[in-house]
Amino acid sequence: MPKGYVIFTEAIKDQAGMAAYGRAATQSLAESGGRVLSVEARPQVLEGEWHGDQTVVLEFESVEAARAWYESAAYEKAKPLRHAAADSNAVIVSGFEMPKG
Repeated sequence: MPKGYVIFTEAIKDQAGMAAYGRAATQSLAESGGRVLSVEARPQVLEGEWHGDQTVVLEFESVEAARAWYESAAYEKAKPLRHAAADSNAVIVSGFEMPKG
């Protein structure tokens, strides 16, 4: 089963608010078995325009696990902190497994 990834782009308006969100989100992430792969303030844009001034990539065992974290009661408490502190986009994507043969 391919892994699941959550990708956020964030235009931060309130650094202290994002710090509070980070603490709350980290706790929910630890409870879900997810892990942070990247937090990048300066992604190297190769084409087009990129939203925000911070990009975050999270990894989960599956897309279902990623969605379960995003919809969990623990993360539901953290989410409003992010919404108040940043304009953000979020997606869940599936990992890719190269076909054998």
